[in-house]
Amino acid sequence: MKLRDITDLDKEDILGALGLQTKNSTVGWVFGTLGLFGLGMVIGAGVALMVAPKPGSELRRDLEGRFRSVRERVTGNGQLDTNV
Repeated sequence: MKLRDITDLDKEDILGALGLQTKNSTVGWVFGTLGLFGLGMVIGAGVALMVAPKPGSELRRDLEGRFRSVRERVTGNGQLDTNV
């Protein structure tokens, strides 16, 4: 065994030689699950908009009105107006 062989080893190689393996991180699992959940929400929202019972122009007009009302309730410093 040469020095070059040792420097090419990574963590998985060393743990494998010892009969061990890395432990899966709970944080990694949670972020992966939340990412898939968020992707599902976006896809679900898109499908819901496509199968909406209103025509496209009417749906866009309704959504624009809702977004406009939310934008009007937001004050200049980014806080929601609690007087609504």
